[in-house]
Amino acid sequence: MSSLFLLLPKAPLSAAPEFAYVRSVDGRSPDTVSCAPVSLLPQVHGAGAERVAVVPAEALSWHRVAWPRSITTRSPRLRAVLEGLLEEHLLDAPETLHFAVEPHVRAGEATWIAVCDRTWLRTCLQALEAGGHPITRIVPEIAPESPAALYALGDPVQPMWIARSAQGVLVLPLTATSIAWLPALPDGALCLAEPAVAAQAEALLQRPVVLQPAAERWLQAAQSDWNLAQFEFARSGRARALRRLATACAVWWRSPAWRPTRWGLGLLVAVNLIGLQVGAWRERAVLEAQGVAIRAVLTQTFPHVKSVIDAPAQMAREMATLRQTTATLAVSDLETQLGALARVAPDRTAQALDYTRETLRVRGLGWTAADLRRTQAALQAQGLVAALDGETLVLRAEGAP
Repeated sequence: MSSLFLLLPKAPLSAAPEFAYVRSVDGRSPDTVSCAPVSLLPQVHGAGAERVAVVPAEALSWHRVAWPRSITTRSPRLRAVLEGLLEEHLLDAPETLHFAVEPHVRAGEATWIAVCDRTWLRTCLQALEAGGHPITRIVPEIAPESPAALYALGDPVQPMWIARSAQGVLVLPLTATSIAWLPALPDGALCLAEPAVAAQAEALLQRPVVLQPAAERWLQAAQSDWNLAQFEFARSGRARALRRLATACAVWWRSPAWRPTRWGLGLLVAVNLIGLQVGAWRERAVLEAQGVAIRAVLTQTFPHVKSVIDAPAQMAREMATLRQTTATLAVSDLETQLGALARVAPDRTAQALDYTRETLRVRGLGWTAADLRRTQAALQAQGLVAALDGETLVLRAEGAP
């Protein structure tokens, strides 16, 4: 499984647009970094594989508003509310812009809204989808957050400063005069630079910078909670949830930090499987021993039985034959049940008897639940079970269906 991270081109798309991209297996370190037309972009497959579009920092503007208490991010009026909140802050007509709300908004608190050109974004995504690369998520290259950091990006022809902090994102040309416009950075703040402009940035800042290739910055951007795919660009909630789950599972499966946990879970599953197999083997051995014992009882009690197929059924048949030949009554016989009833209720007279399938039904005794409880123990001692069905007493042998 690998994922594809694509930087959307800042200029209007040509007939055969090219996209800078990074392909990564774990989403944290780049495997392939290149630039290619849509038709030559590498395909990604497998569970957790995703295509993430990265919006360049200079293509976004950031606006902070107080989130209304009466609106949620699922409200159908959200777009109209955002247009009203940002109307005085926008230079272009709101209908030409795409809005995206920061994750985890809270009512009454200051909330960041990312804004970009809607037509430009739609054109980029349509070009990718037409080439067989539908986008899973859209993330900003640099978003407002702490700690503060300063970036030197681009090439020697068009270099730029990008200052990031919890107060916003500022984009300026990388020149000596623009340094005065940069916000004051706290001590120890990161100063990152792409290799092509690192020397120029160090000369202007009079301090060393940390080299950071663009590919690493895009992968870091993809780790954030931001997703600009909102409103018309949003995927369904179910699709997003499934994609997040697949991505999380893929990261868990491949991350070195989780390797001990994966080994532990694997050993736990293996131990449980072995334990289940051992338990099943022991249960099977016990059942086989019980079967041998039952067959032994049958053949020892009735030596003429040579072939044992169903020991309990054969035992029942042999016992029934033995009772018939010796004139011995069984508990399920009518005479036995009538005798037991006469012993526990000698003063009662039945109005009707019905004996069917080894079950005796007696009507007219006038028994109550208290009478049944009083005689239950005596009947059980004779191997009978009694129950009341309305005013009818039902007797049957214990274990009878």
